Amino acid sequence: MNREQDLAALKENWKNEEQNTFKGWDFSYLDKRWQHEQLPWDYKLIVANYLKPADKLLDMGTGGGEFLLTLNHSHVLTSVTESYLPNVELCKQTLAPLGIEVRQVFDDSEIPFKAHEFDVVINRHAAFDVNEVSRILRPGGYFITQQVGGKNNNDLSYKLIDGFVPQFPEHDLINNMQMLQDVGFDILFSDEAFPTIKFLDVGALVYFAKTIPWEFPNFSVESCFENLCQAEKELQRNGFIMGTEHRFVIAGKKR
Repeated sequence: MNREQDLAALKENWKNEEQNTFKGWDFSYLDKRWQHEQLPWDYKLIVANYLKPADKLLDMGTGGGEFLLTLNHSHVLTSVTESYLPNVELCKQTLAPLGIEVRQVFDDSEIPFKAHEFDVVINRHAAFDVNEVSRILRPGGYFITQQVGGKNNNDLSYKLIDGFVPQFPEHDLINNMQMLQDVGFDILFSDEAFPTIKFLDVGALVYFAKTIPWEFPNFSVESCFENLCQAEKELQRNGFIMGTEHRFVIAGKKR
């Protein structure tokens, strides 16, 4: 094959990856095609430190409920919110039959539950309004969140998207701690980390970029093809394409 045929074959393969369907918040499709540096904390263990069997629990932005179900908390004491319609439908099919209450959120500033309804609110990688979190938590209740920071994958975004501008540069540990303290939370635990991520083929990066449009705005194989070819060269040199993630975690108690 000549170079033009090679490039055409790469483009066809990457476009196939671009068309793959993503459900819930499940990246198992990329198993063995990417590598993550471990975080210095275990979010599940942090949640377990504060969640008691009799607590009423809300999981904000549950995705498809994948993480929630690993907690093995009483289903009748568990509620979830989700804003993305395909995930809402997935939750209705998988979580609601278990007895877990499923509600769709249309606005982060309007969570569809009454005041002081929950003992523990968890949030893993979903947006939140600190005032609403405070409203639905009982005094003495806990809010535990792990967030994707505003610097997440910026180096990969710059590689793929010409003229890329980060959307949430102020979304970091310090600013979020301050917002929670301002509405009456005591911070019990916090940490921040910048682990590496490695993609072992460009198709995996394509699938990932298409799934997260807020980090890779207007991404497509067609419009970013030349940059993807540069990523392919990086892959051939190093055996991977490396980026930098951004994570932070906060456990707070409402006064």
